Amino acid sequence: MAYELYYWPTIQGRGEFVRLALEETGADYIDVARESEGVAVMMRMMEHADHPPFAPPFLKDGETVIGQTAAILLYLGARHGLAPKDPAGGLWTHQIQLTISDLVAEAHDTHHPVGVGLYYEDQKDEALRRAQEFRDDRIPKFLNWLETVLARNPSGPAHLVGRAITYADLSLFQTVEGLSYAFPKATARALKKAPHVAALHDAVAERPRIKAYLASPRRIPFSEEGLFRHYPELDG
Repeated sequence: MAYELYYWPTIQGRGEFVRLALEETGADYIDVARESEGVAVMMRMMEHADHPPFAPPFLKDGETVIGQTAAILLYLGARHGLAPKDPAGGLWTHQIQLTISDLVAEAHDTHHPVGVGLYYEDQKDEALRRAQEFRDDRIPKFLNWLETVLARNPSGPAHLVGRAITYADLSLFQTVEGLSYAFPKATARALKKAPHVAALHDAVAERPRIKAYLASPRRIPFSEEGLFRHYPELDG
């Protein structure tokens, strides 16, 4: 039975982290909201499920519905070999994912520092201040931590955890992609000091299934409607 992925049909957003895991494993899935009447189906699921998700993305596997990106990846990682089987390794992978989620949330908040219900144009002054701190302090801090994780991996710096790819590696790839789109100058500077992070990003992009996915119409382009938005004035 195919997985059913529920996420907004025109943006990468948080759903992209799940798509990358599904694509890497070759899992059979339906991107429901991109089907005819799919958004309406998604909204009905949110309204009537016994365990209603707070927001997309959420994944349906038979009768099981899982919300929250990190929880979905925890589930898929265990089922498809995208996380270590031992409890300590699985927990460490999940911890890295949660930290990446923090970075992604901070990236989003650069263009919505006051409120998510307001337009960017309504909070541009605040966004300039928030983006400066994010560029100067937060991007380097997060990437330095991830660089340290890679350097301290006993199996070598090719992966964040162990000897094989995990969903955390895929999520780091997507985060670097998003930061490079939103803050190309600041991210390029930070990556010069995080060579293991840069190398992992490049290696993931060349994995056969990921490479094919990135070149396909299934990969939605970045835009100023998603998590990562490029406003040149925010990229000092």
